Amino acid sequence: MIGRTETVDGGVELTRAAQAGDSTALGLLLEEHRAGMRAVALSILGPGPDVDDVVQDAAVVALVRIAELRDPRAVGPWLRMIVRNRCRTLLRGVVPVGSVDALHPRHPDPGPEELLDRHAMGDWVWEAVEELPDTLRLPLVLRHFTDGVTAYDRIAQVCGVPVGTVRSRLNQARAKLTGALAATADRAHGDARTRTAESWDEARHTLDEAVAGHFGRVLAQGWSPEVALMNGRTRLGGTDLLTRGMEGDLAAGVRQRPVNVAAGRTLTVWEMDLLNPADDPDHCPESVAWVMTRTGGKVTQLRLFHPTPLKRPAMPERPTG
Repeated sequence: MIGRTETVDGGVELTRAAQAGDSTALGLLLEEHRAGMRAVALSILGPGPDVDDVVQDAAVVALVRIAELRDPRAVGPWLRMIVRNRCRTLLRGVVPVGSVDALHPRHPDPGPEELLDRHAMGDWVWEAVEELPDTLRLPLVLRHFTDGVTAYDRIAQVCGVPVGTVRSRLNQARAKLTGALAATADRAHGDARTRTAESWDEARHTLDEAVAGHFGRVLAQGWSPEVALMNGRTRLGGTDLLTRGMEGDLAAGVRQRPVNVAAGRTLTVWEMDLLNPADDPDHCPESVAWVMTRTGGKVTQLRLFHPTPLKRPAMPERPTG
C-alpha cells in the first residue's frame, strides 16, 4: 500500500504541475499512462493503425484540456476515458471533439468566463502550436480548440482540401507538436489567457460597432487593407464584399453572439450564434465560425464557415391525378 500511495501522490503532483504549465510534467504524465491508454484502444478497436492514431489524438486533447481536470487523482481514468470516447466516435463514423471531462459535467450553458478558463490553455502549448507550419496549424486548432468545426469533413471544407489530407495533416501536426513543445518549454511565452480575454473583447466590440454602422471603420483599423474573404483556398473578395455582407445581414435583422474564442497570435477563431429575426427564422444558419489568419496583428484572411446547414423549405407536393 505504501508503494501505491507514493505512485498516486506522484501522479497528483505531476498533474498539478502540468496544469500549471510544466511541459516536462505533462510529458511524463502521458508517458506514465500511455500503456493504459493504448490498452483501452486495443480492446475497442483491435490491432491496427487506428490504435496509435487514437492515442496520439487523445494526447493532444489532454494537452488542451488538462486544466479542466478538477480531481488530479482521477487523471488515469480521465485519460482512458478520452481514449474510449475517441474510439467510440471513430467506430460510429463521427468525430465530435468537444469537452472530454465527463467525470465532472459542466452546466449546459457556460458563460464567457467559464469558456475563457476552458480554452485559455497553457502559454507554452500555444507557443508550440505557433511553431507549426500554417498548413498544419489550421486543422489542429479547428480540431481541438473549436466547438463546432471539429469533424474531419468540416475541417476539410474550411481548409479546402480532401478529408484524407486533413487526417494526414493532423497526424503530422500531432507528431510535430511534441517536438515543438520540447523546443519551446524554456522560452518566454505570451500570455494566452490575456490574449483570449482580449479576443473576446474584440469580438464583442466588432459586433457592437457593426450594429452601430461602423463595421468599415473596424476593418480599416484592425484588418489589412488587402484582407481576403476565402472559401477554402479560393479568394472571393475583400473589404467591400465583407462590408456589404455584414450590412446586408444587419439590414435583414440578423445579429451575432460570440460563444467561443480560440486566440493565437497568427490564427483566431470566433464561433458565433446567429440570431435571426422572428419574422424570418430561417434567414441564416444557426451559427458561423470566423476563422481569421493574422499577420503583424492584423487580419489578412477570413474564412466564414456555417457548421449547421441552412434550412431549406420543403418542396411542394406534386399534384396527383
